[in-house]
Amino acid sequence: MQLIACPWCGPREEVEFHYGGQAHVPYPDTPAELSDEEWAHYVFFRDNTKGRFAERWNHSAGCRRWFNAIRDTTTYRFERVYRLDDPKPGVTELARSRKEGTAP
Repeated sequence: MQLIACPWCGPREEVEFHYGGQAHVPYPDTPAELSDEEWAHYVFFRDNTKGRFAERWNHSAGCRRWFNAIRDTTTYRFERVYRLDDPKPGVTELARSRKEGTAP
């Protein structure tokens, strides 16, 4: 069983969480002007990254809050979790937190 560190509740078992898709996908500025094809791309097309990937997660069996996580899709290891209002960590910040041992 893997532990996922909820930003509000702390480490909990993975069965308490649900995956919510790719993080940092901006909502269209003018949604009324999008064609059907553009809407389909917004709704259904996502990156399929091998390696580090920014994702949304929900602590559905706990505080029920949404948060973002950087997870390695090849190892399933969570490298970082952060609140939705926090900026996406940069590559250098992730490398520094790994080096210092502060990455979850």
